[in-house]
Amino acid sequence: MSRLEDWKKEIWDHKHLIAISLLFLLITIVFDILAGRYVTKVGGVVASDLILDNILTMDLNFIFTWGSILIVAVLFLYPLFFKVKEFHKVISQFSLLIMVRAAFTCFTHLGAPSDALVFDVPSLVSLFTFQNDLFFSGHTAVAFLGFLLFKDKKIKIFFLISSILMGMTVLLMHVHYSIDVFSAFFITYGTFKIGEWFFKKINHYNS
Repeated sequence: MSRLEDWKKEIWDHKHLIAISLLFLLITIVFDILAGRYVTKVGGVVASDLILDNILTMDLNFIFTWGSILIVAVLFLYPLFFKVKEFHKVISQFSLLIMVRAAFTCFTHLGAPSDALVFDVPSLVSLFTFQNDLFFSGHTAVAFLGFLLFKDKKIKIFFLISSILMGMTVLLMHVHYSIDVFSAFFITYGTFKIGEWFFKKINHYNS
């Protein structure tokens, strides 16, 4: 059996799990958009930050935008083509993380730092870009989730370095507070463990 045939068979064998995870992702996207519109409308209070107050702003828009797109692409494409059995798990864990983040942003009405740099994003990405959705840093969290999800050493290193790089990027651009970045690592680990426990309970998450 060829590699392509193996791939098709794995997709077919996991079609129901993939379909359910994609439905979860769709629900998450709707919830995230609603939360984003809410926090944009409500606004927030601008706070001081020990780290931001002592570092210069740097225009890292290219890394901020295209780096995050690359991270999300690798997060989904790697299991889709090389770890099909893990694909639904990745979608589900990503969805859970985004849903938790959307909920957190609704409860933390912080405005962007006063000296935050304006960033440009592609039109499609702009649909998911909002004001005041700060806590916690999605750029940092998604990359760190990739580190937690995959066992392949090279991929893990890629995502770990990416999470640190994206954390530094959003701080240097002053588009996030330091607490948004630091908390992202802890909250992501927590949501990952919760997801791991939940999916095992419903026999959809096999270690």
